[in-house]
Amino acid sequence: MPNTPIITATAAASPPFFWGIDIGGTSMKIGLVDDEGETLAFEQLPTRESEGPTAAMQRIAAVIQDIEGQLGVSDQVRRVGLGAPGPMDLVTGYLVAPPQLPSWWDFPIRDTIGKMLERPVSFLNDANAAAYGEFWRGSGKEHSSMLLLTLGTGVGGGIIIDGEMVNGANSFAGECGHVIIDSSPTARLCVWGGGRGQLEAYASASAVVQRTRQRLTEGAKSSLSGLLGGGDSELTAKRVYEAAQNGDSLALEIIDETARWLGIGITTFVHTLDPGSVVLGGAMNFGGADCSIGQRFLSKISAEFRSRTFENVFEGTTITFASLAGDAGYLGVAGYARRQYNKELGVKK
Repeated sequence: MPNTPIITATAAASPPFFWGIDIGGTSMKIGLVDDEGETLAFEQLPTRESEGPTAAMQRIAAVIQDIEGQLGVSDQVRRVGLGAPGPMDLVTGYLVAPPQLPSWWDFPIRDTIGKMLERPVSFLNDANAAAYGEFWRGSGKEHSSMLLLTLGTGVGGGIIIDGEMVNGANSFAGECGHVIIDSSPTARLCVWGGGRGQLEAYASASAVVQRTRQRLTEGAKSSLSGLLGGGDSELTAKRVYEAAQNGDSLALEIIDETARWLGIGITTFVHTLDPGSVVLGGAMNFGGADCSIGQRFLSKISAEFRSRTFENVFEGTTITFASLAGDAGYLGVAGYARRQYNKELGVKK
């Protein structure tokens, strides 16, 4: 069963309210959020990708209308936030070619759900949505600017500067995994089809598996050797983390290398943006802040960054793990919808 967020009673909530919809390849999260970022209702539905996007939007709309009827809050809901995987066109509101949703390509997702719910919709890339969630309610909430890096199959990202989401002219801002960190002709290629020498070819979960597999094939001694013939579904970044917990030297070396590459990438981002806050999200956190391996990972990243930047920049930049986990997406798009609603009113919050 999915983890359910803490639910605040509507009688204790701060209106107005905003819906956050987070579309994923396997599931869709829907949350009703108040003006302070408290969750008033939450549902998670299977995406059922093969049934197509219109059917999914109809199921989402039905859930939202049912919840609003039960809670009696329809007149207090001002706007809907929608996050989905890219590529997308934020100006027209189209999903263009999300690899996780092949039946949804070239679909006017923003206007479709907007018409069904009869409300304006704020539309974001899913990584940018998670970034705004961490900025509004999570690890970046004490800062006016923030960079989120999501570490998973690839490396995603999101950039907020002085409270504003940076989306870019081509709806491509924040694609931090595509920054070049190795320009050599023998630089690694992204496992699932990216460019040569890009960050996600070194610091994603796919890259961790690829580098571990290579080292094992070359004869490195490790408790992971038994997984070598099992395919990538057996040798995973999680298995590398578990081996590191048991003191496996190769696993620890792979994690340390990953931290080094991330430190190089973070230096480039900070020297460009100077956000003051860098937050690491996604599934690959090697146990996070509550685990010695996660603490080691973060420490190695920080040390690499320190060795490459200026002392005042290092002292003025925090690097932390994300704190909202799977709730960041729906909270982020709800918060972004709130931001756009307030901007229309001329209110800055």
